[in-house]
Amino acid sequence: MIRCPVLIALAAAMLAPPAVAQMPAPSHEAIAAPAQAGAIPLPFAAGTPDREVWHLDNGLVAVRNVTHPTLLPFRPGGRAEAAAVIIAPGGGFLGLAIEKEGWDIARYFARHGITAFVLKYRVLPTPPSQADFADKLARMLRGETVAGGFAPPADTTPEAYADGLAALGWVRAHAAQYGIDPHRVGFMGFSAGGFLTRSLVEQAGADRPDFAGPIYPNMAAIKVPADAPPMFVAIAGDDFLLKRVTGFPLVESYHAAGAPIEFHLLAGGGHGFGAGVAGTPTEGWLELMLHWLNTQHILGPSH
Repeated sequence: MIRCPVLIALAAAMLAPPAVAQMPAPSHEAIAAPAQAGAIPLPFAAGTPDREVWHLDNGLVAVRNVTHPTLLPFRPGGRAEAAAVIIAPGGGFLGLAIEKEGWDIARYFARHGITAFVLKYRVLPTPPSQADFADKLARMLRGETVAGGFAPPADTTPEAYADGLAALGWVRAHAAQYGIDPHRVGFMGFSAGGFLTRSLVEQAGADRPDFAGPIYPNMAAIKVPADAPPMFVAIAGDDFLLKRVTGFPLVESYHAAGAPIEFHLLAGGGHGFGAGVAGTPTEGWLELMLHWLNTQHILGPSH
């Protein structure tokens, strides 16, 4: 497996003080899979066994060894917008911070009238034993070389990309069922989910999302397609990813291509802030994105 300095540094960055970033702390025991009423299965190879391992990470639900991808819808309780968003949690393609960077984000959008779908995409295999996984992750965070290729990949994996593409196709095909506009289906992702978001913008052609939100993603330059969708980027100024580039290549390449982009460099907050941490500059960033969706005319009645 290719080792990726960017994603390995992602793990190491979590060793920062708690006020800046919270170190991953997966439990040593697995938990029962939580109820996911209404989860929508996405395609996968026939006969593939379900190897999911659910656990807590800093007290929040996480999952790894995903082999059966799904979409979990979160529908507004009141008036619904015509737009929808698919949300891809992060986790270095070794697992998914599905509560922190998936369900919590989806609930926010649903409260504001936007139908949200959390994508549980396929990730790389990790040890079946939760205790073994937690031990190897801790060793990787300390910078040790872990036997068996326990490390993030260089970029979006083919399986994750296929799941992202399938999610976009499914939501658009079933738009009428949810009262949404098939031409206003966006995709956003956190960390590794931001890698996936970038890949879909670059490579998906006519199937690419109608708007994109990579949050604390790979900040390297992007190959901007001629019909690139509006993009919203948010990252903390002390995120380790900014130390691996000069300037803001992702933003600069998008802007140079004449594609619409809004960029928020938060004064601090480290990597992995999820929906934002109260009392830090990351608090309220989702409101900024909601405002952006409105000013881009993504929200509102169907065209």
